[in-house]
Amino acid sequence: MTELLASPTAGFAMLGTLVLILGGLYTRHIRLTTRTIIDIALMLALTIVLHQIRIFHMPQGGSVTLGAMVPLLLLSYRYGPGIGALAGFLYGLVNIIQDPFIVHPVQVLFDYPLPYMAMGLAGLWSGHLYRGTALAFLARFLCHVVSGVVFFASYAPEGMNPLAYSLVFNATYLIPEFVICCIILRLLPIKRLLAAMGGNPRS
Repeated sequence: MTELLASPTAGFAMLGTLVLILGGLYTRHIRLTTRTIIDIALMLALTIVLHQIRIFHMPQGGSVTLGAMVPLLLLSYRYGPGIGALAGFLYGLVNIIQDPFIVHPVQVLFDYPLPYMAMGLAGLWSGHLYRGTALAFLARFLCHVVSGVVFFASYAPEGMNPLAYSLVFNATYLIPEFVICCIILRLLPIKRLLAAMGGNPRS
């Protein structure tokens, strides 16, 4: 939190992102009911816990976890991309408080809220769990790649193209993370879990 407060521009960037999300929910007439808020809180807490169970941690950031994105994906499948993006933003805020690495306000957006907000895109393809999950992870991957190329090019080995380095680096942990999430989604009773959550069912 100290590092975030030391960079007020980054804080304003996060606040602006939140305003855009809430504005989008309002214009689409999506209401945050008590049940929806409870589901967001429960899934957010589960995401935080699962993120602490790290199978592998990259030296410059990024981890393979025990399916930490699954709760955010479930929210997106049940409530749609708007609520999924809101939950992803909230998790990004928690993540930057727990493990901040700030070099630029735009880098903060591409490394914290936007990659996790991308999980909301799964709600666009709610009838096809694996395709929706692939879409969400692809968007998250692109966010991290952009950040790597623009702000972390100096980490690339000498003579290596920064884009190639960022692609390989981020694929190293995001592909295993994607596979683990797909396996968990395959094993879980998805229909029963979504039915147990509040809100209107997604078609």
